[in-house]
Amino acid sequence: MEQRESYHNYMSRRMREEDAKMAQENAKTNAQKSIWVTFRKEGVHLYPGADKDPALATGDWDDVSFLGIAHRHIFHFRVRIEVFHNDRDIEFIQFKRWLERLYSESTSDNDEVLILNHRSCEMISDELYDKISAKYPGRFVEIEVAEDGENGSLIYYPKPQ
Repeated sequence: MEQRESYHNYMSRRMREEDAKMAQENAKTNAQKSIWVTFRKEGVHLYPGADKDPALATGDWDDVSFLGIAHRHIFHFRVRIEVFHNDRDIEFIQFKRWLERLYSESTSDNDEVLILNHRSCEMISDELYDKISAKYPGRFVEIEVAEDGENGSLIYYPKPQ
């Protein structure tokens, strides 16, 4: 003979099921949404004074005095930015193209061209963040800049309050 679930057990089970559904919906509603893009740019920079600073120009295994001379890298960028909904709030192909244009010599507005010179990966990130936050205000941004995809920096810029 089939045993029937009591009303109390039925209501408890249904409440647990509904709570689980609500928890899943809340997770989606409260999720931190973002997109990310990657691109690369050839650049030349240097570390001023690295060839004379005794902490850097050691003459030993940890000598990095060569950084004081302008040298080439392929800078690898990974940029993540907050989006507010799931339907292409920021279209990532357009976002990537816009970021690449910031470093393009063919850009007509010289103010948009970011020049590397003596800038560290962290400085490049800060400069890029200024451009991104001006175009897309009120969002968190995370920027990774790596020299030759090997060593670099990662900076998380929280949403401005």
